[in-house]
Amino acid sequence: MNKFYSLIPFLVSFSMLAQTPCENNMAGPFECNNLDLLSQIPLSTMNSVKANDSWGWTDPLDGKEYALICLNEATAFIDISDPLNPLYLGQLPGESNEHTTWRDVKTYTNFAFIVSEDTGHGMQVFDLTKLRDVTNPPVTFTKDAYYDAFGKAHNIAINEETGFAYVVGTTTFNGGPHFINIQDPLNPVAAGGYAADNYCHDAQIVIYNGPDTDYTGREILFGSNETEVVIEDVTDKNNVTTIATIGYDNVNYTHQGWLTQDQRFFLLGDELDEIDTGVNSRTLIFDFEDLDNPQFHFQYNGPTGATDHNGYVLGDMFYLANNAAGLRIIDISEIENSTMEEIAFFDSYPENNQAGFNGSWSMYPYFESGNIVISDRAEGMLLVRPSGTLSVPENTLQDITFFPNPVSNTVTITSANTGIETIFIVDVTGKLVYSETTNGTTSKIVDTTMWADGLYLVTINNSSTHKLVKQ
Repeated sequence: MNKFYSLIPFLVSFSMLAQTPCENNMAGPFECNNLDLLSQIPLSTMNSVKANDSWGWTDPLDGKEYALICLNEATAFIDISDPLNPLYLGQLPGESNEHTTWRDVKTYTNFAFIVSEDTGHGMQVFDLTKLRDVTNPPVTFTKDAYYDAFGKAHNIAINEETGFAYVVGTTTFNGGPHFINIQDPLNPVAAGGYAADNYCHDAQIVIYNGPDTDYTGREILFGSNETEVVIEDVTDKNNVTTIATIGYDNVNYTHQGWLTQDQRFFLLGDELDEIDTGVNSRTLIFDFEDLDNPQFHFQYNGPTGATDHNGYVLGDMFYLANNAAGLRIIDISEIENSTMEEIAFFDSYPENNQAGFNGSWSMYPYFESGNIVISDRAEGMLLVRPSGTLSVPENTLQDITFFPNPVSNTVTITSANTGIETIFIVDVTGKLVYSETTNGTTSKIVDTTMWADGLYLVTINNSSTHKLVKQ
Protein backbone atom coordinates (compact mmCIF):
# COMPACT_ATOMS: atom_id res chain seq x y z
CA MET A 1 0.00 0.00 0.00
CA ASN A 2 2.89 2.40 0.56
CA LYS A 3 3.65 2.19 -3.16
CA PHE A 4 0.15 3.50 -3.85
CA TYR A 5 0.49 6.46 -1.51
CA SER A 6 3.94 7.33 -2.86
CA LEU A 7 2.24 8.82 -5.89
CA ILE A 8 1.29 11.79 -3.71
CA PRO A 9 4.12 11.93 -1.19
CA PHE A 10 3.49 15.29 0.45
CA LEU A 11 0.10 14.09 1.69
CA VAL A 12 0.98 10.58 2.83
CA SER A 13 1.28 11.23 6.55
CA PHE A 14 -1.96 13.14 6.88
CA SER A 15 -5.21 11.84 8.32
CA MET A 16 -8.33 11.79 6.21
CA LEU A 17 -10.61 14.58 5.08
CA ALA A 18 -13.20 13.66 2.46
CA GLN A 19 -16.79 14.33 1.62
CA THR A 20 -17.67 10.62 1.86
CA PRO A 21 -14.82 8.55 3.28
CA CYS A 22 -14.56 4.85 2.53
CA GLU A 23 -15.51 3.28 5.85
CA ASN A 24 -16.20 -0.41 6.29
CA ASN A 25 -15.76 -0.75 2.53
CA MET A 26 -18.58 1.67 1.74
CA ALA A 27 -18.66 5.31 0.64
CA GLY A 28 -22.35 6.17 0.71
CA PRO A 29 -24.00 3.65 -1.64
CA PHE A 30 -20.72 2.67 -3.30
CA GLU A 31 -18.56 -0.29 -2.31
CA CYS A 32 -14.92 0.74 -2.02
CA ASN A 33 -11.46 -0.09 -0.79
CA ASN A 34 -8.79 2.56 -0.14
CA LEU A 35 -10.58 5.21 -2.22
CA ASP A 36 -12.73 8.02 -0.82
CA LEU A 37 -15.51 9.78 -2.70
CA LEU A 38 -14.81 13.51 -2.84
CA SER A 39 -17.78 14.63 -4.93
CA GLN A 40 -20.15 13.77 -7.74
CA ILE A 41 -21.84 15.59 -10.62
CA PRO A 42 -24.89 13.50 -11.65
CA LEU A 43 -26.21 13.21 -15.19
CA SER A 44 -29.25 15.28 -14.27
CA THR A 45 -27.03 18.29 -13.56
CA MET A 46 -25.50 17.90 -17.01
CA ASN A 47 -28.93 17.37 -18.62
CA SER A 48 -27.85 14.05 -20.09
CA VAL A 49 -29.08 10.47 -20.28
CA LYS A 50 -25.69 8.74 -20.35
CA ALA A 51 -21.98 9.45 -19.91
CA ASN A 52 -19.15 7.68 -21.68
CA ASP A 53 -15.48 8.67 -22.09
CA SER A 54 -13.52 11.25 -20.12
CA TRP A 55 -10.22 13.10 -19.95
CA GLY A 56 -8.69 15.95 -17.96
CA TRP A 57 -6.95 19.30 -18.36
CA THR A 58 -4.80 21.31 -15.97
CA ASP A 59 -4.64 25.03 -16.66
CA PRO A 60 -0.94 25.98 -16.87
CA LEU A 61 -1.79 29.52 -15.78
CA ASP A 62 -3.03 28.72 -12.27
CA GLY A 63 -2.89 24.94 -11.88
CA LYS A 64 -6.68 24.54 -11.78
CA GLU A 65 -7.92 21.10 -12.76
CA TYR A 66 -10.87 20.38 -15.03
CA ALA A 67 -12.76 17.20 -15.88
CA LEU A 68 -13.88 16.70 -19.48
CA ILE A 69 -16.86 14.34 -19.52
CA CYS A 70 -18.23 12.93 -22.76
CA LEU A 71 -22.01 12.56 -22.86
CA ASN A 72 -24.36 11.12 -25.47
CA GLU A 73 -25.35 14.66 -26.42
CA ALA A 74 -22.31 16.83 -25.74
CA THR A 75 -18.99 17.27 -23.97
CA ALA A 76 -19.27 18.63 -20.42
CA PHE A 77 -16.65 20.72 -18.60
CA ILE A 78 -16.34 20.66 -14.80
CA ASP A 79 -14.06 22.78 -12.62
CA ILE A 80 -12.73 20.34 -10.01
CA SER A 81 -10.08 22.65 -8.51
CA ASP A 82 -12.17 22.62 -5.33
CA PRO A 83 -12.67 18.84 -5.30
CA LEU A 84 -15.29 18.88 -2.55
CA ASN A 85 -17.36 21.44 -4.44
CA PRO A 86 -16.93 20.88 -8.18
CA LEU A 87 -18.54 23.38 -10.51
CA TYR A 88 -20.35 22.29 -13.66
CA LEU A 89 -19.41 25.01 -16.16
CA GLY A 90 -21.47 23.88 -19.15
CA GLN A 91 -21.17 21.82 -22.30
CA LEU A 92 -20.26 21.87 -25.97
CA PRO A 93 -23.06 20.20 -27.96
CA GLY A 94 -22.22 17.63 -30.64
CA GLU A 95 -22.52 18.35 -34.34
CA SER A 96 -25.81 16.50 -34.84
CA ASN A 97 -28.92 15.41 -32.98
CA GLU A 98 -28.07 11.72 -33.43
CA HIS A 99 -26.69 11.36 -29.87
CA THR A 100 -24.89 8.03 -30.11
CA THR A 101 -23.21 6.33 -27.17
CA TRP A 102 -19.64 6.99 -28.37
CA ARG A 103 -17.88 10.31 -27.96
CA ASP A 104 -14.19 10.78 -27.24
CA VAL A 105 -12.01 13.72 -26.20
CA LYS A 106 -8.27 14.27 -25.81
CA THR A 107 -6.22 17.41 -25.24
CA TYR A 108 -3.18 19.10 -26.75
CA THR A 109 -1.78 22.26 -25.15
CA ASN A 110 -4.85 24.27 -24.13
CA PHE A 111 -7.30 22.73 -26.60
CA ALA A 112 -9.73 19.81 -26.57
CA PHE A 113 -10.29 17.68 -29.67
CA ILE A 114 -13.58 15.83 -29.80
CA VAL A 115 -14.91 13.11 -32.11
CA SER A 116 -18.08 11.02 -32.08
CA GLU A 117 -19.84 8.15 -33.79
CA ASP A 118 -22.58 10.65 -34.69
CA THR A 119 -22.91 10.69 -38.47
CA GLY A 120 -21.11 13.70 -39.96
CA HIS A 121 -19.67 14.81 -36.63
CA GLY A 122 -16.06 15.42 -37.72
CA MET A 123 -13.59 16.77 -35.15
CA GLN A 124 -14.43 19.71 -32.92
CA VAL A 125 -11.66 21.91 -31.52
CA PHE A 126 -12.39 23.77 -28.29
CA ASP A 127 -10.24 26.41 -26.57
CA LEU A 128 -10.10 25.30 -22.95
CA THR A 129 -8.88 28.68 -21.72
CA LYS A 130 -12.49 29.85 -22.10
CA LEU A 131 -13.20 27.85 -18.96
CA ARG A 132 -11.30 30.50 -16.97
CA ASP A 133 -13.94 33.16 -17.51
CA VAL A 134 -17.32 31.47 -17.04
CA THR A 135 -19.23 33.95 -14.89
CA ASN A 136 -22.72 32.47 -14.86
CA PRO A 137 -22.55 28.68 -15.28
CA PRO A 138 -23.76 26.51 -16.78
CA VAL A 139 -23.35 27.86 -20.29
CA THR A 140 -23.55 26.40 -23.78
CA PHE A 141 -20.14 26.65 -25.44
CA THR A 142 -19.33 26.88 -29.14
CA LYS A 143 -16.43 25.22 -30.94
CA ASP A 144 -13.40 27.26 -31.99
CA ALA A 145 -12.37 25.23 -35.04
CA TYR A 146 -13.63 22.28 -37.02
CA TYR A 147 -12.13 19.48 -39.12
CA ASP A 148 -14.43 17.72 -41.58
CA ALA A 149 -12.23 15.33 -43.59
CA PHE A 150 -14.20 12.47 -42.01
CA GLY A 151 -17.68 12.17 -40.55
CA LYS A 152 -18.11 9.76 -37.68
CA ALA A 153 -15.16 8.36 -35.73
CA HIS A 154 -14.85 5.99 -32.82
CA ASN A 155 -11.87 7.40 -31.01
CA ILE A 156 -9.04 9.91 -30.99
CA ALA A 157 -5.49 9.56 -29.69
CA ILE A 158 -2.97 12.41 -29.53
CA ASN A 159 0.79 12.38 -29.29
CA GLU A 160 1.41 15.55 -27.32
CA GLU A 161 5.15 15.37 -28.03
CA THR A 162 4.66 15.76 -31.78
CA GLY A 163 1.35 17.60 -32.07
CA PHE A 164 -0.37 14.95 -34.18
CA ALA A 165 -3.85 13.54 -33.65
CA TYR A 166 -4.69 9.99 -34.71
CA VAL A 167 -8.40 9.52 -35.29
CA VAL A 168 -9.45 5.88 -35.53
CA GLY A 169 -12.57 4.07 -36.59
CA THR A 170 -13.58 6.51 -39.33
CA THR A 171 -14.79 5.55 -42.79
CA THR A 172 -11.42 6.67 -44.18
CA PHE A 173 -8.30 4.47 -44.49
CA ASN A 174 -10.29 1.28 -43.85
CA GLY A 175 -10.94 2.55 -40.35
CA GLY A 176 -7.20 2.76 -39.66
CA PRO A 177 -5.51 5.85 -38.16
CA HIS A 178 -6.35 9.15 -39.83
CA PHE A 179 -3.46 11.58 -39.25
CA ILE A 180 -4.04 15.27 -38.42
CA ASN A 181 -1.38 17.88 -37.75
CA ILE A 182 -2.70 19.91 -34.81
CA GLN A 183 0.46 21.85 -33.99
CA ASP A 184 -1.59 24.94 -34.80
CA PRO A 185 -4.74 23.77 -32.97
CA LEU A 186 -7.11 26.24 -34.61
CA ASN A 187 -5.94 25.17 -38.06
CA PRO A 188 -5.82 21.36 -38.14
CA VAL A 189 -4.27 19.96 -41.31
CA ALA A 190 -4.84 16.55 -42.88
CA ALA A 191 -1.63 14.49 -42.89
CA GLY A 192 -2.72 11.21 -44.50
CA GLY A 193 -3.48 7.90 -42.86
CA TYR A 194 -2.73 4.19 -42.82
CA ALA A 195 -5.09 1.54 -44.15
CA ALA A 196 -2.92 -1.60 -44.28
CA ASP A 197 -3.91 -2.93 -40.86
CA ASN A 198 -7.61 -2.16 -41.31
CA TYR A 199 -9.92 -0.97 -38.53
CA CYS A 200 -8.28 0.40 -35.39
CA HIS A 201 -10.43 0.67 -32.29
CA ASP A 202 -8.03 2.55 -30.02
CA ALA A 203 -4.35 3.48 -29.96
CA GLN A 204 -1.47 4.90 -27.97
CA ILE A 205 1.29 6.79 -29.78
CA VAL A 206 4.67 7.59 -28.25
CA ILE A 207 8.13 8.81 -29.11
CA TYR A 208 9.76 5.51 -28.42
CA ASN A 209 12.33 5.27 -25.63
CA GLY A 210 11.90 1.64 -24.67
CA PRO A 211 14.24 -1.36 -24.59
CA ASP A 212 14.40 -1.96 -28.36
CA THR A 213 17.10 0.51 -29.37
CA ASP A 214 16.39 -0.11 -33.08
CA TYR A 215 13.43 2.25 -32.71
CA THR A 216 14.70 4.83 -30.23
CA GLY A 217 13.35 8.27 -31.12
CA ARG A 218 10.82 6.93 -33.63
CA GLU A 219 7.11 7.73 -33.38
CA ILE A 220 5.43 4.39 -32.74
CA LEU A 221 1.70 3.60 -32.72
CA PHE A 222 0.37 0.71 -30.63
CA GLY A 223 -3.08 -0.13 -31.93
CA SER A 224 -5.89 -2.33 -30.64
CA ASN A 225 -7.37 -3.57 -33.91
CA GLU A 226 -10.36 -5.78 -33.03
CA THR A 227 -8.54 -9.13 -33.51
CA GLU A 228 -4.89 -8.28 -32.80
CA VAL A 229 -2.45 -5.70 -31.50
CA VAL A 230 -0.50 -3.81 -34.16
CA ILE A 231 2.79 -1.95 -33.83
CA GLU A 232 3.34 0.69 -36.52
CA ASP A 233 6.12 3.18 -37.23
CA VAL A 234 4.29 6.43 -38.03
CA THR A 235 7.32 8.72 -37.94
CA ASP A 236 7.05 9.46 -41.66
CA LYS A 237 3.35 9.99 -42.29
CA ASN A 238 3.93 9.33 -46.02
CA ASN A 239 5.75 6.05 -45.43
CA VAL A 240 4.14 4.24 -42.50
CA THR A 241 5.27 0.68 -41.89
CA THR A 242 3.89 -2.17 -39.81
CA ILE A 243 6.60 -3.38 -37.44
CA ALA A 244 4.69 -6.37 -36.07
CA THR A 245 1.30 -7.74 -35.12
CA ILE A 246 0.44 -10.10 -32.30
CA GLY A 247 -2.61 -12.13 -31.44
CA TYR A 248 -3.52 -14.18 -28.37
CA ASP A 249 -5.71 -17.07 -27.25
CA ASN A 250 -9.48 -16.62 -27.00
CA VAL A 251 -9.64 -13.41 -29.00
CA ASN A 252 -13.09 -11.86 -28.72
CA TYR A 253 -12.57 -8.12 -29.27
CA THR A 254 -9.17 -6.43 -28.99
CA HIS A 255 -10.35 -3.22 -27.37
CA GLN A 256 -7.74 -0.95 -25.73
CA GLY A 257 -4.29 -1.08 -24.21
CA TRP A 258 -1.54 0.99 -22.60
CA LEU A 259 2.23 0.77 -22.19
CA THR A 260 4.07 0.61 -18.92
CA GLN A 261 6.16 3.73 -18.35
CA ASP A 262 9.37 1.97 -19.41
CA GLN A 263 7.55 1.02 -22.64
CA ARG A 264 8.43 -2.64 -22.27
CA PHE A 265 5.05 -4.13 -21.39
CA PHE A 266 1.63 -3.53 -22.96
CA LEU A 267 -1.56 -4.12 -20.93
CA LEU A 268 -4.51 -5.02 -23.15
CA GLY A 269 -8.21 -5.38 -22.49
CA ASP A 270 -10.38 -7.69 -24.61
CA GLU A 271 -13.85 -6.21 -24.29
CA LEU A 272 -15.95 -9.28 -25.01
CA ASP A 273 -14.12 -12.19 -23.39
CA GLU A 274 -15.95 -11.86 -20.08
CA ILE A 275 -19.31 -11.81 -21.88
CA ASP A 276 -18.55 -14.55 -24.39
CA THR A 277 -16.52 -16.98 -22.28
CA GLY A 278 -17.47 -16.20 -18.68
CA VAL A 279 -13.94 -15.50 -17.43
CA ASN A 280 -13.21 -12.96 -14.71
CA SER A 281 -11.99 -9.56 -15.90
CA ARG A 282 -8.97 -10.41 -18.04
CA THR A 283 -5.99 -8.19 -18.78
CA LEU A 284 -3.42 -9.56 -21.24
CA ILE A 285 0.18 -8.51 -20.79
CA PHE A 286 2.60 -8.51 -23.72
CA ASP A 287 6.38 -8.19 -23.59
CA PHE A 288 7.55 -5.66 -26.18
CA GLU A 289 11.26 -5.86 -25.41
CA ASP A 290 11.77 -6.61 -29.11
CA LEU A 291 9.20 -4.68 -31.13
CA ASP A 292 9.82 -6.87 -34.18
CA ASN A 293 9.07 -9.98 -32.15
CA PRO A 294 6.45 -9.18 -29.46
CA GLN A 295 5.63 -11.95 -27.01
CA PHE A 296 2.66 -12.81 -24.82
CA HIS A 297 3.82 -12.53 -21.19
CA PHE A 298 0.90 -13.56 -18.94
CA GLN A 299 -2.68 -12.72 -18.12
CA TYR A 300 -4.16 -11.12 -15.02
CA ASN A 301 -7.68 -11.96 -13.89
CA GLY A 302 -9.51 -9.60 -11.58
CA PRO A 303 -11.74 -10.60 -8.66
CA THR A 304 -15.05 -10.14 -10.53
CA GLY A 305 -16.61 -11.11 -13.81
CA ALA A 306 -17.18 -7.50 -14.90
CA THR A 307 -16.16 -6.43 -18.39
CA ASP A 308 -12.93 -4.46 -18.58
CA HIS A 309 -12.95 -1.23 -20.55
CA ASN A 310 -10.35 1.58 -20.60
CA GLY A 311 -7.07 1.17 -18.72
CA TYR A 312 -4.17 3.59 -18.14
CA VAL A 313 -0.78 3.34 -16.46
CA LEU A 314 0.78 5.84 -14.06
CA GLY A 315 4.06 4.80 -12.45
CA ASP A 316 3.63 1.35 -10.96
CA MET A 317 -0.16 1.54 -10.99
CA PHE A 318 -2.65 0.32 -13.58
CA TYR A 319 -5.98 2.17 -13.44
CA LEU A 320 -8.79 0.14 -14.98
CA ALA A 321 -12.35 1.25 -15.70
CA ASN A 322 -13.98 -2.10 -15.08
CA ASN A 323 -17.57 -1.35 -16.10
CA ALA A 324 -19.92 -2.82 -13.46
CA ALA A 325 -17.00 -3.26 -11.02
CA GLY A 326 -16.07 0.42 -11.21
CA LEU A 327 -12.51 1.70 -10.98
CA ARG A 328 -9.84 -0.85 -10.01
CA ILE A 329 -6.26 0.14 -9.17
CA ILE A 330 -3.67 -2.59 -9.63
CA ASP A 331 -0.03 -2.61 -8.52
CA ILE A 332 2.14 -3.62 -11.49
CA SER A 333 5.55 -3.11 -9.86
CA GLU A 334 6.21 -6.86 -10.25
CA ILE A 335 4.86 -7.16 -13.78
CA GLU A 336 8.18 -8.49 -15.07
CA ASN A 337 7.71 -11.40 -12.66
CA SER A 338 4.17 -12.03 -13.95
CA THR A 339 2.56 -10.61 -10.82
CA MET A 340 -0.14 -7.94 -10.48
CA GLU A 341 -2.09 -7.15 -7.31
CA GLU A 342 -5.26 -5.09 -6.86
CA ILE A 343 -4.82 -2.55 -4.05
CA ALA A 344 -7.87 -0.28 -4.33
CA PHE A 345 -11.26 0.00 -5.98
CA PHE A 346 -14.33 2.21 -6.13
CA ASP A 347 -17.44 0.47 -7.43
CA SER A 348 -19.49 3.16 -9.16
CA TYR A 349 -22.18 0.63 -10.18
CA PRO A 350 -23.71 -0.80 -6.97
CA GLU A 351 -26.22 -3.13 -8.66
CA ASN A 352 -23.83 -5.98 -9.54
CA ASN A 353 -20.37 -6.88 -10.86
CA GLN A 354 -21.54 -8.87 -13.87
CA ALA A 355 -20.21 -8.78 -17.41
CA GLY A 356 -21.90 -6.22 -19.64
CA PHE A 357 -21.97 -2.55 -20.48
CA ASN A 358 -22.91 -0.83 -17.25
CA GLY A 359 -20.89 1.29 -14.86
CA SER A 360 -17.55 3.01 -15.37
CA TRP A 361 -16.55 3.74 -18.95
CA SER A 362 -13.26 5.47 -18.27
CA MET A 363 -11.19 7.42 -15.76
CA TYR A 364 -8.46 10.07 -15.73
CA PRO A 365 -5.69 9.44 -13.15
CA TYR A 366 -3.10 12.01 -14.28
CA PHE A 367 -3.91 15.09 -12.17
CA GLU A 368 -1.03 16.30 -10.04
CA SER A 369 -3.40 16.56 -7.08
CA GLY A 370 -3.90 12.78 -7.05
CA ASN A 371 -7.65 13.16 -7.59
CA ILE A 372 -9.13 10.67 -10.06
CA VAL A 373 -12.08 11.34 -12.36
CA ILE A 374 -14.46 8.45 -13.08
CA SER A 375 -16.99 8.76 -15.88
CA ASP A 376 -19.85 6.38 -15.20
CA ARG A 377 -22.63 5.68 -17.69
CA ALA A 378 -25.40 6.21 -15.13
CA GLU A 379 -23.75 8.08 -12.25
CA GLY A 380 -22.12 10.86 -14.29
CA MET A 381 -18.81 12.16 -12.92
CA LEU A 382 -17.39 10.90 -9.65
CA LEU A 383 -14.21 12.31 -8.13
CA VAL A 384 -12.27 9.94 -5.88
CA ARG A 385 -8.96 9.96 -4.06
CA PRO A 386 -6.75 7.50 -2.14
CA SER A 387 -8.08 7.14 1.39
CA GLY A 388 -6.29 8.86 4.22
CA THR A 389 -4.45 11.47 2.16
CA LEU A 390 -5.95 14.78 3.29
CA SER A 391 -5.58 16.79 6.50
CA VAL A 392 -2.89 17.82 8.94
CA PRO A 393 -0.53 15.95 11.27
CA GLU A 394 -1.58 15.33 14.83
CA ASN A 395 -0.81 17.84 17.61
CA THR A 396 -1.13 20.92 15.41
CA LEU A 397 -3.87 23.49 14.92
CA GLN A 398 -6.81 21.99 13.08
CA ASP A 399 -9.34 23.31 10.59
CA ILE A 400 -8.22 26.93 10.47
CA THR A 401 -10.44 28.92 8.16
CA PHE A 402 -9.45 32.09 6.41
CA PHE A 403 -11.13 34.81 4.43
CA PRO A 404 -10.87 36.11 1.77
CA ASN A 405 -9.99 33.04 -0.24
CA PRO A 406 -6.71 32.89 -2.19
CA VAL A 407 -8.09 35.11 -4.96
CA SER A 408 -6.67 37.71 -2.60
CA ASN A 409 -3.03 37.54 -1.56
CA THR A 410 -3.76 38.40 2.07
CA VAL A 411 -4.46 35.58 4.51
CA THR A 412 -5.29 36.13 8.18
CA ILE A 413 -4.96 33.28 10.69
CA THR A 414 -6.13 33.48 14.30
CA SER A 415 -4.65 30.83 16.56
CA ALA A 416 -7.29 28.87 18.43
CA ASN A 417 -4.79 28.29 21.23
CA THR A 418 -3.40 31.79 21.86
CA GLY A 419 -5.73 34.16 20.06
CA ILE A 420 -2.73 35.71 18.29
CA GLU A 421 -3.62 36.92 14.83
CA THR A 422 -1.10 36.46 12.02
CA ILE A 423 -1.43 38.24 8.68
CA PHE A 424 0.35 36.61 5.78
CA ILE A 425 0.77 38.24 2.38
CA VAL A 426 1.67 35.72 -0.30
CA ASP A 427 2.16 35.85 -4.04
CA VAL A 428 0.16 33.73 -6.49
CA THR A 429 2.47 30.75 -5.95
CA GLY A 430 2.03 30.83 -2.19
CA LYS A 431 5.46 32.30 -1.51
CA LEU A 432 5.56 34.54 1.56
CA VAL A 433 5.98 38.23 0.85
CA TYR A 434 5.24 39.64 4.31
CA SER A 435 3.95 38.48 7.69
CA GLU A 436 3.23 40.17 11.01
CA THR A 437 1.49 39.08 14.19
CA THR A 438 -0.51 41.11 16.71
CA ASN A 439 2.08 40.46 19.41
CA GLY A 440 4.87 41.92 17.28
CA THR A 441 6.64 38.71 16.25
CA THR A 442 7.24 37.62 12.70
CA SER A 443 6.42 34.17 11.40
CA LYS A 444 8.03 32.59 8.40
CA ILE A 445 6.15 30.38 5.97
CA VAL A 446 8.57 27.53 5.31
CA ASP A 447 6.47 25.65 2.83
CA THR A 448 3.10 26.14 1.17
CA THR A 449 1.40 23.49 -0.91
CA MET A 450 -1.72 24.40 -2.86
CA TRP A 451 -3.70 21.15 -2.85
CA ALA A 452 -6.68 22.74 -4.58
CA ASP A 453 -8.34 26.09 -5.15
CA GLY A 454 -9.09 27.29 -1.64
CA LEU A 455 -7.16 24.63 0.28
CA TYR A 456 -3.55 25.17 1.34
CA LEU A 457 -1.22 23.23 3.58
CA VAL A 458 1.12 25.75 5.22
CA THR A 459 4.16 24.95 7.34
CA ILE A 460 5.14 27.79 9.69
CA ASN A 461 8.56 28.13 11.36
CA ASN A 462 9.34 24.47 10.59
CA SER A 463 7.23 23.53 13.61
CA SER A 464 3.52 23.68 12.94
CA THR A 465 1.46 22.79 9.92
CA HIS A 466 -1.85 24.48 9.31
CA LYS A 467 -4.63 23.40 7.04
CA LEU A 468 -6.31 26.41 5.45
CA VAL A 469 -9.74 25.56 4.09
CA LYS A 470 -12.20 27.59 2.09
CA GLN A 471 -14.70 29.41 4.30
